[in-house]
Amino acid sequence: MTQLDGNGIKSLPSMHTVDQTVERLRTILQAKGIALFAVVDHSGEADKAGIKMPPTRLLIFGNPGAGTALMLAAPTSAIDLPLKMLVAEDGEGRVHVSWNDPAYLQARHGFPAELISNIEAIGILAANAAA
Repeated sequence: MTQLDGNGIKSLPSMHTVDQTVERLRTILQAKGIALFAVVDHSGEADKAGIKMPPTRLLIFGNPGAGTALMLAAPTSAIDLPLKMLVAEDGEGRVHVSWNDPAYLQARHGFPAELISNIEAIGILAANAAA
């Protein structure tokens, strides 16, 4: 079950470590032909600065064919695209997968509601990576 925070973020617990969850998501994206543009290793960068942080990775990915339609309809949506998914371990060792709720993005940027379908599969991607 996903949890929707008041700030438009959905989250799921993962059954895997951060690294395993990230690798599962990489594999899923590749199988679906979705471009993985970057993986930002927040905790790795924190470690380089001498700061301890639980494992935290941000994946930036998308399908230009799907995302461009949103950006054409609502140019400000480009600030939230490509899609992003956060895989992070909390202070108690639990791993969560989080992403922006597509309905929240639609309300935030005002693109036509029928375009939500272009990005709503992100929840399925998260569920598959976390399972």
